[in-house]
Amino acid sequence: MRKKKQKTRDADYGLVSLCKKGDVGAFEVLVIKHQKRMLNIAYRMIGNYEEACDIVQDAFVSAYRSMKGFKGKAKFSTWLCTIVMNLSKNRLKQLKTQLNREKFSIDNPLLTNNGQIKVEPASSEPSALEKLEKRDVQQKVQGCINSLDDEFREVLILRDIQGFSYDEISDLLKAPEGTVKSRLFRAREAVKDCLKKVIGEL
Repeated sequence: MRKKKQKTRDADYGLVSLCKKGDVGAFEVLVIKHQKRMLNIAYRMIGNYEEACDIVQDAFVSAYRSMKGFKGKAKFSTWLCTIVMNLSKNRLKQLKTQLNREKFSIDNPLLTNNGQIKVEPASSEPSALEKLEKRDVQQKVQGCINSLDDEFREVLILRDIQGFSYDEISDLLKAPEGTVKSRLFRAREAVKDCLKKVIGEL
């Protein structure tokens, strides 16, 4: 039989209690403490720094508004991470929808004084500059992370990049630990395969 998890006291408990009483200063301390980690999570999820900054800002606003409803069943950082992950996934869906809409109008001819000019689609082949940029290891890794489905990407980010325990990830994603481990294995294999392909193409 597996031992029941011992609940560890949340290091942010005192600050959260003060926030619930309307102490804005206490919330500012929480923002300073957690913003870097949350920004890293959002950036890894979405792959765009500006979008990640917006997501984290929205997450903190949402957390502040919902603070009185926070029951403390999970650590504050875990609860905040859930908000960031959900906002990131929603924003990814919006960006994919926008991209699909834009694809329909890209080949429309341009109107000029001399008539219409057919727009030549950009080559799908990366330019020499892009190839050079891709040599940066972090960019290659991030590109491979971006190519994962949400369920695999979030597990990889939480475990391998952010260092959350399997228990914490299980709580965060509301998924059994076995599922978390299985997704992580598949995510790691997919990233390995992706990196082999990227390195092979350069």
